[in-house]
Amino acid sequence: MSSHGGNPDFKSPPGGCDAHFHVFGPAGRYPYNQSDLRYAPPLAPLEDFLALAKKLGIERFVFVQPSAYGRDNRCMLEAMREVGTQNCRGIADIEENAPDAELERLHGAGVRGVRINVPPVKPHEAGFAAKLLPRIERLRARCAEIGWQLDFLTPGWLTAELMPTLQELNVDFTVAHFGLFPAKDGVKQPGFRQYLDLLQRGERRCWAKLTGVYRMSVAKGFADVAPMARALIEAAPDRVIWGSDYPHLSFADKVGSVELWNLLGKWAPDEATRRRILADNPQRLFKFRAP
Repeated sequence: MSSHGGNPDFKSPPGGCDAHFHVFGPAGRYPYNQSDLRYAPPLAPLEDFLALAKKLGIERFVFVQPSAYGRDNRCMLEAMREVGTQNCRGIADIEENAPDAELERLHGAGVRGVRINVPPVKPHEAGFAAKLLPRIERLRARCAEIGWQLDFLTPGWLTAELMPTLQELNVDFTVAHFGLFPAKDGVKQPGFRQYLDLLQRGERRCWAKLTGVYRMSVAKGFADVAPMARALIEAAPDRVIWGSDYPHLSFADKVGSVELWNLLGKWAPDEATRRRILADNPQRLFKFRAP
């Protein structure tokens, strides 16, 4: 699906993990019927992703349910079954009141978290954050019971409005795509400053995902994201993880997977720091066995 061309500037350390990517199967087998789709789901099979992982030296994988499939997690679960739960985990999308038996089934398949997923392009809507709170609270309680995490992908304005809620969460949670704060506004924009503070305060439950740079960058080579990436790494080097966001969906013709990988080498030129981001941190968060 996406370009795997080019040479990686470095190889992953042992136990390296891609902590955020998607797979898509044939439309006839995995139909999509979401009314608010922003993209036509591509064919992005597991074998294509694994070819990229091999090129980079990645050995562990965290599948993330794509929005196109709604709460039909079959494509992800079948790919996870093929890989095996020793080396993979999944972040599902479920109804907040799904039966306990369904959570048990997903847990057995390797799922360890639930998405709070709002379209990145959603314009500001007064009161929308309050509408999300019942879902967040219900899922927080259920995740606390079974040792799961919450995974937030929300537009920057919404990430900022949810800060008081995020500060009170008593379960681990990830924030994808740099919180989707516009890179052109820099590290001093209020929402991003709050995000950095969130990483450093309280129970330190927040984890930052270095993913999806093309979703908020407007600069050549994504240079405007570099200061944000370095600020996150400096703020919480023990709670930053990396993900390819494969297959890059509507951006696939604009970026290459290896190009995105090489950005991490520029943000974290120190090999020990990259080892924390790629191996040590995801091992702890997703409870992988030690290599």
